[in-house]
Amino acid sequence: MPRHLATVTLLVHDYDEAIRFFTEALRFELLEDTPRGPGKRWVVVAPSRNAGAALLLAKAVSDEQKVCVGNQSGGRVFLFLHTQDFTADYEHMKAHGVRFLEEPRSEPHGTVLVFQDLWGNKWDLLQPA
Repeated sequence: MPRHLATVTLLVHDYDEAIRFFTEALRFELLEDTPRGPGKRWVVVAPSRNAGAALLLAKAVSDEQKVCVGNQSGGRVFLFLHTQDFTADYEHMKAHGVRFLEEPRSEPHGTVLVFQDLWGNKWDLLQPA
């Protein structure tokens, strides 16, 4: 079996707030939400069930983790969400209050724009050329 990147951890302040953002604004699927002891849950979301890497939404608990929420990549674009229908996804995200840092633009590699998640992490929405 070939290797692949399965899951990336994303620090968040609140599980339910994060689930709402990803499932409503970005139309991700909630793949798992399992209690893991007092105050902890194993929460996994992905663009679709078989779309490659998923996100593990991890509630920040220590002071060190809390200061990293929203800045897990030092201010650079952190994650890249590929789409086959840029316009539909862009309009849906706009209608759900997603914060865009620019207008859509055409690049040699496709149509792209930078947006932020609820916590300030930067993402690219990209329809590859």
